[in-house]
Amino acid sequence: MTDPHAIQPSELDQLPDRDPEETAEWRASLDAVAREAGPHRAAYLMRRTLERAEEGGVALPKLLETDYVNSIPTPVEPELPGDPEMEARITAWNRWNAAAMVTRGSKHGVGGHIATFASAAWLYETGFNHFFKGKEGDGSGDQLYIQGHASPGIYARAFLDGRLGEAQLDNFRQEAGGDGLPSYPHPRRLPWLWEFPTVSMGLGPLSAIYQARFNRYLTNRGIKDVSSSHVWAFLGDGEMDEPESTAALALAAREELDNLTFVINCNLQRLDGPVRANFKIVQELEAQFRGAGWNVVKTLWGTAWDELFALDTTGALVRRLRQVPDAQVQTYQTRDAAYIRQDFFGADPALVEMAKLLSDDKILECFHLSRGGHEARKVYAAYKAAVEHKGAPTVILAQTVKGHTLGSGFASKNANHQMKKLTVDEFKTMRDLLGLPIKDSDFADGVVPYGHPGADSPEVRYLQERRAALGGLAPARRTHPLAPLPAPAEKAFASFDKGSGTQNVATTMAFVRLVKDLVRDKETGRRWVPIVPDEARTFGMESLFPSLGIYSPKGQTYEPVDRDQLMYYKEAKNGQILNEGITEAGSMADFIAASTAYATHGEAMIPFYIFYSMFGWQRTADQMWQLGDQLGRGFLVGATAGRTTLTGEGLQHADGHSPVIAATNPAALSYDPAFAYEIAVIVREGLRRMYGEARPGEDQNVFYYLTVYNEPLPQPAKPGVAGIDEGIVKGLYRFNTAESAGVTVPANAPRLQLLGSGTAIHWTLQAQRLLAEEWGVAADVWSATSWSELRRDAMEADAALLRGEERVPFVRQALQGAEGPVLAVSDYMRQVPDQIAQWVEQDWSSLGTDGFGISDTRPAARRHFGVDAESIVVAALAQLARRGEVKATAVKEAREKYGL
Repeated sequence: MTDPHAIQPSELDQLPDRDPEETAEWRASLDAVAREAGPHRAAYLMRRTLERAEEGGVALPKLLETDYVNSIPTPVEPELPGDPEMEARITAWNRWNAAAMVTRGSKHGVGGHIATFASAAWLYETGFNHFFKGKEGDGSGDQLYIQGHASPGIYARAFLDGRLGEAQLDNFRQEAGGDGLPSYPHPRRLPWLWEFPTVSMGLGPLSAIYQARFNRYLTNRGIKDVSSSHVWAFLGDGEMDEPESTAALALAAREELDNLTFVINCNLQRLDGPVRANFKIVQELEAQFRGAGWNVVKTLWGTAWDELFALDTTGALVRRLRQVPDAQVQTYQTRDAAYIRQDFFGADPALVEMAKLLSDDKILECFHLSRGGHEARKVYAAYKAAVEHKGAPTVILAQTVKGHTLGSGFASKNANHQMKKLTVDEFKTMRDLLGLPIKDSDFADGVVPYGHPGADSPEVRYLQERRAALGGLAPARRTHPLAPLPAPAEKAFASFDKGSGTQNVATTMAFVRLVKDLVRDKETGRRWVPIVPDEARTFGMESLFPSLGIYSPKGQTYEPVDRDQLMYYKEAKNGQILNEGITEAGSMADFIAASTAYATHGEAMIPFYIFYSMFGWQRTADQMWQLGDQLGRGFLVGATAGRTTLTGEGLQHADGHSPVIAATNPAALSYDPAFAYEIAVIVREGLRRMYGEARPGEDQNVFYYLTVYNEPLPQPAKPGVAGIDEGIVKGLYRFNTAESAGVTVPANAPRLQLLGSGTAIHWTLQAQRLLAEEWGVAADVWSATSWSELRRDAMEADAALLRGEERVPFVRQALQGAEGPVLAVSDYMRQVPDQIAQWVEQDWSSLGTDGFGISDTRPAARRHFGVDAESIVVAALAQLARRGEVKATAVKEAREKYGL
C-alpha cells in the first residue's frame, strides 16, 4: 500500500531531497493538525510559519495575502503624540467647512465632491499634524500627491490656517472672477498651494513613483541632497484600476524607493458602486503590491473590533471577514443589528455564539463606524511604520467609509459621489456628531455657515505649532528665486550654420549632436536630463553612454558584454541618462519630475525626452497636459517623425498627426524644423525663454515639442537673410527665391509660394526645380518651422483687434507682397498647415498625408499620399490654372508625364 505521506515522483523538486524522512514528518504533522484541529487551524499555522521564515531571511516566495485584519495589532501600536482631543477638534472644523463649501457652491450649479474627504479626513490630518515636512525647513520638504476629489478638505484646512478666506471658499469652482478656487489640485490655477495635478486618475501614482525616483537621481548625481524628502501619494481604491496606477510598482521596489508611501483610501466604492462587488479590493491590492515587492501595511479595523477579535478563539471571525465580498460589507453599513446578526454572524455556529455576547449597539458601532482609517492612532501607527521601513516602498491600505460623519443619507451609498449637498437638518446632525459650537441661528436664510474657532484660538495655534515643527504650512508650492542659467557658448549653436556639405545628416542626428555639445558646457551641462525609452541606439545616442552614463542606483554590478568597445553600455550611480526601458508613460513621468524640479527642489533641470514621434502625443497626451498643468519646462523631441520617412515601418509607426495634438496644448510650443541650423536656433531660444532672462510679459512655464527626422540628407548652410532667427522662432521665413535657387525661369513667369515644413521642404525644393525647368514657373520656397506658433500669434492679433489695438499677424507680415498663390506642404495631415489658412491673404492650398500610413519605400509612400515633388508640381499648376496663369491642359500633361 502506498504511503500517503511519501513524496510522490511528480512532487519532486529539481533539487534532491536530502532527508526524505524529515520531509515526511513535516507533512504528516500538517495532516494531523488538519485532521484534529481543522483545515483552518492548519492554514493559520502555515501562514505564521511562512511569516516567520520571511522574518528570518529564509529564501521562500513571499506570502501575497494575509488575513483581513490590521497589520499592526492594537497592543503594539505606538502612542499618538501631541494632543489627540485638539486634533479631533481641528479635523471636525475641516470636515464641516469642506461640506459647507461644496453645499454652498451647489446653489450655483458648480458641483463638488463631499464624500471622499469625509472618508479620508484622518488620513490627511494625521499626516499634516505629524509627518508631512514643509518647505521652510531643511531640504525640499515632502511631496504630497493629494487625491483630486479630496480637495475641499485641503481648502478647508487652508481656511483654518489663515491662507484662504470665506470669499475664496465661496468661489470654489468659480474662477472667472480671478479669486476662485479650482475644483481639483492644479498648480497653474493656484500655484502657491498645489504642486501636483492629480485628478486625471492614474497619473498621480505613476508620477509619485518617478518623483521619488528623481529625488534619488538628484541626490546620487550630487545636484542636491533631497534624501530627507518623502513622497506621499493619496489614492482611491477605484483609481487603482487605471493601468498607470500600477504600471511602475516593480520599478519602485526594484530601486528600493523607501522614500515613497502610497496611502490608498479603501472605502470600497468607486464612482458608480462597489470597487469589487463580488470580491475584496484590499486583498487584491495587497497581493498585487506584495508581489511587486512593496511593504504592505493594512489598517482596516478600529479599536471597537478589538473585543470581537479577542472573542474569536476559533478563527471563525477572521474567516468570515475574508469571505464576505465588499458589496456586502457596504450593505452592513446601512442595515440594522438584526440583519447583521443573521447575515454575518449566522453563517457560522461559532459566530452565532459570539454574537450572543454582543449588544446591538456594539454590533452597529463595529459595522457602521469603526474603521482603521477613521482613527488617528491607527493611521499614525501605519505612517510611522511606513517612514521607518527601509529597503522598499510602502503601501498603506486604509479601510474607511465613504461619506463618514455625513449621516446615513451619505455613508456607503452607491450614489454618494454624485451627491453634492446636505440639507440644513443634515448639517445640524453633523454638527452635533462633531461637537461643533455652531448655533441654529447661524443658519441664516437656510445658508450653511462656515465655522472657524478664531485666528488666535487654541486650535489654530496648535495647528500652526505643529506645522512650524514640521517645516511650514502644507501643502504648498514654492517657486524659488533662481538666477537665470547662463547661456551655453555660442559655438555649440553656430557650428550648424555652415551646413554639412556633401555629408548626409538626419535632423534627429543633428539634434543629438547639439545635445552632446551642450552637455559638455561647464556651467549648465550637468543640468541636462536625457530621457529615452529604450531607443537610444535608434536615435544615435549610444555615444552618450560612456561619457554621461546611464543612471542606476546600483551602479554597474556586472561586466558589460561590450566593455571593450568605445561606446559601451555604461551604468553608473551618478549616471545622467534616464533609459527607462519600453515605457513612454514612465519616461513622461520622468520628464515631468525633472521639468518641475525648479519649483519642487529649487534646482533648474533641463530635460529632453526623445521618442518615436508616433508614440508620444498619441500615446501619452494626457501626461503632456499634466506637464502643462504642473508648469513644467523642457524639450520633448518626436524623433523618426512624419508619415513617410520610416521606410517599411508602416501604419503603426507613421506619425501624421502629432503636431495636431500638440497644437491643442496651450503650454506646448510645437516646431517642425527642416534643417540643422533651425534646430540650433529653436533650442537656443528655448533655453533662453525657459531658463534664462524672461522678457516682460513672457511666460516661462512652457515646453517645446520638436519633430525631427531619420532621413539623411545634406544640411544646407544658414542663409544670410536679415531676420532669419526671428522667422525661425516665430514660425516662417523665406528660404530662397526662384532666382536665388539658381534655376532659370523666363521673364514674367507665373509665380507661386511654396511653404514646406520638416522633411517636406526637400520635396518642395525638388518641385521648385521641376516647375522652373519643365513648366516655366517661378516658385519661392519658405520654411514653416511652426504652423501652430503662427496660428497662436494670429489668434492673439485677432484678440488685440477686439480690444481696439492694431496688430498684424506675423504670417501676414512675412508673406506681404509675395506674388501668386500659396501651396503649403508637410509630412502630416493637411490640418497641420491649414491652421494658418484664414490669415493668409493669398490664394491658399495645401498638401498632406491624410489617411493611414503604409509600409513601403519613402518615394512610394510619398507618391501614395500625393506629396512627392511631382505631385507638388501638379498641385501648383492646378492652382495657377484656376487663376488663368497657366494653360488648363498643363495640369493634365503633368499628370501624364509623371504617371500620377
